Amino acid sequence: MNILVLNQCFYPDVAATGQYATDLAVALARQGHEVTVIASERAYDDPKVRFLRTQIYKGIHIVRPSCTGFGKRAKWRRAVDYVTFYLGCLLRLIRMPRSDAVLAMTTPPLISFLAALYVRLRGGALYLWMMDLNPDLAVAAGLLRADAPLTKLLQSCLHYSLRQARRIVVLDRFMKDRIGAKGVHQDRLAVIPPWSLDTSVWHDEAGRFAFREKHGLIGKFVVMFSGNHSPYQPLETLLEVAGRLAGHPEVAFCFIGGGAAFGKVRRFAEERRLPNVLCLPYQPLECLSASLSAGDLHVVLMGDPFVGIVHPCKIYNILALGIPFLYIGPAESHITEMLPQGAVGDWVYLFGPGEVEAIAQCITGCAQAGPRRVEAEMRLAEKFSQRTLVPRFVDLLEQERSPALVGMESQNLDGDSQQRGWS
Repeated sequence: MNILVLNQCFYPDVAATGQYATDLAVALARQGHEVTVIASERAYDDPKVRFLRTQIYKGIHIVRPSCTGFGKRAKWRRAVDYVTFYLGCLLRLIRMPRSDAVLAMTTPPLISFLAALYVRLRGGALYLWMMDLNPDLAVAAGLLRADAPLTKLLQSCLHYSLRQARRIVVLDRFMKDRIGAKGVHQDRLAVIPPWSLDTSVWHDEAGRFAFREKHGLIGKFVVMFSGNHSPYQPLETLLEVAGRLAGHPEVAFCFIGGGAAFGKVRRFAEERRLPNVLCLPYQPLECLSASLSAGDLHVVLMGDPFVGIVHPCKIYNILALGIPFLYIGPAESHITEMLPQGAVGDWVYLFGPGEVEAIAQCITGCAQAGPRRVEAEMRLAEKFSQRTLVPRFVDLLEQERSPALVGMESQNLDGDSQQRGWS
């Protein structure tokens, strides 16, 4: 098959969606498919870094249209970057021949709408890979009103994409329920969680020591938050805990990554003059095992309103490392649903946003007990490994479209259109 992938991030970008897109594209190319990717020429977290406009990587044809690189310091800057990337994608799509399958992800928001238009005009099958859900995310964050004209326009774009898609891949059952509530037939929804980056992440004892030595962490109990720092995460709670434990020299907080809220973490540490907080940029993929292995207690965050809208995927790498983790978020989410009996209180610690004192006590207790690895955690990780989940995704894309499925999907689309009044 000729397969086209649309996503802002792709190799060599270190952003999570780029890593997942790369894993899948490489697997498809190895199966003999002709894979083309349209991605941004600028790095997700540092737009000053520019990639080759055209490139072949492991048999994958990568095309990167030009776009602006104003960055994320202000909403208007990010908006301009998104718009110019959309326009660059549109110009590329106009010149591209028909693809047998088009896989659209969700960075930037609603790039799936361009993919749906392309499929409508050129033919082929549209697959959506919902890494998050917009504009629901913007509404939940208070950036848009649910009844605002712009929100209604964006919802119409989303609905059009959902209606055109042959299959929609979601990350958990909560996201499946949200999209199902928009009128999408359950038969067109497939749950495939993100996977651990097996080829890039493993427990690296030598790398752990080298990383800790380099950053002055020898002899410390390291509480680590690694990945995208989003304003939709309860970072305030974790920062307040760091402030509360500033007088505990045995505990260090390590924030690694980037994102819209990363600057907030830096400012908090500087303004409070916290000696126990270390902020580092995204680590190169070849250093990821070392940096993650350096943590003694990893942190996973999720804001209360965002269940089924976002899906923190760092959890899968943490499971593969077998390092205990602290979860701050709602009591019911994909995180709590995946845990086996007996995990909570043993190698998983669950708290709600704002429980600063209880979390501080938990961390000091873990520090007294010392670092450890958990075999039960690593056994659970196999369920979410790259070698388990990537073949499932490849199989989904390779499935032949039977006449019965065509008829069923046509009925579903007509039903969705009538139910929602879509045109």
